[in-house]
Amino acid sequence: MLAHPQTLAEKLVARAAGRSFVRAGEIVTARVDLAMMHDSGGPRRVAPILERLGIGVWDPARVIVVTDHFTPAGDSESARILDLTRRWVAANDIGHFYDMRGISHVVVPEHGHLTPGLFVVGGDSHSPTGGAFGCFMFGVGATEMAGVLATGEIWLRVPETIVVAFEGRLGAGVVAKDMMLALCARLGMDGGDYQAIEYRGAAIEAFGMEERMTLCNMAAELGAQVGLIAPDAATTDYLRRAGTDAGDVATWRSDSDATIRTTHAFDAAALAPQVAAPHSPANAAPVTAYGPTAIDQCYIGACTGAKLADLHMAAAILRGRKVAKQVRLMVAPASLEALNRATADGTLAALTEAGAILLPSGCNACGGYGIGVLAEGEVCIASTARNFKGRMGAASAEVYLASPYTVAAAAVAGRIVDPRDLLTAPIA
Repeated sequence: MLAHPQTLAEKLVARAAGRSFVRAGEIVTARVDLAMMHDSGGPRRVAPILERLGIGVWDPARVIVVTDHFTPAGDSESARILDLTRRWVAANDIGHFYDMRGISHVVVPEHGHLTPGLFVVGGDSHSPTGGAFGCFMFGVGATEMAGVLATGEIWLRVPETIVVAFEGRLGAGVVAKDMMLALCARLGMDGGDYQAIEYRGAAIEAFGMEERMTLCNMAAELGAQVGLIAPDAATTDYLRRAGTDAGDVATWRSDSDATIRTTHAFDAAALAPQVAAPHSPANAAPVTAYGPTAIDQCYIGACTGAKLADLHMAAAILRGRKVAKQVRLMVAPASLEALNRATADGTLAALTEAGAILLPSGCNACGGYGIGVLAEGEVCIASTARNFKGRMGAASAEVYLASPYTVAAAAVAGRIVDPRDLLTAPIA
């Protein structure tokens, strides 16, 4: 037995705090390895604070800026925000700048910035995506980010760890998004209690990195500070393709006798495709509970729902089929890399030949920005992470959440249907 057994979260925080071990509940000061911002919550918010303080960026090499919310500019105000962002990046000598390359939570790992053991602060609530790579990564507001940029440090309370274990094997047409919607229904939007959620089990281990990113990304929907998955061979392989060495991944896992707050265990094989009704991810139920709910728009986009793996899911349903005449299917790839790879492997052709409308890579309608927002009273089913009232457009619009499989199936049927029926049915 170890003298000081620790969870993965505790090990990551201890490293950042320069200590051999920490305990849940302690308040520590941590050194930040990377700070990530985007155009919405980044320079336009933090620059005035730093200017008032008369302080510059502590280490430009450790700052990453991505433009994704206001891209491409659809009006003069968006153009102004993007111009401000670009000028701030140049003035502060920020080398890691990804301008209109896609959504920050996807672009940053694609370029190999997130490796096991890092302590990373992001200026967005879905920053826990980085936990898929064995990083301690969480979101902060502009005031805290300004403090990080000025000092390279941040204080935090060491979180307790809540284990979510999915044993067994998922059925066809059931994916990480279904897991997360089921968890939102089971645990609630505050079930994570601003602690660390660590995902474990055979079903998690079988996932590629993009599905793991979905799980950690949506830890935010459970109210957790971070979502974590212990790195393994899948992590190493992904980072090698991104041109980065993962290091000693075996270091970054919870000790067997570490203190866990609670464990939630699930049978992956028993899980059905899930759909969350308006206006909360916690309103989730099996797809069969929804009956013939007619849809006006289907939206495959966002950091949670338009990575290459997500586009592959949609194509598996749409290939050889057509979008229903009364339905709009919008597809906004999460990054240019995902778009390019989907073009090369035929996925994009399958989507557009079915009738999908291709949107620019970026946040777009997920947060109510730019193209694809909803009119009064419209009904949408989306692969996004959130369906809060008014988030994707008009306050009277209704947004259902589902996996890319289920969104694509609704596009074909014109209503919410079980995607498993289309996966197994012959194409007419």
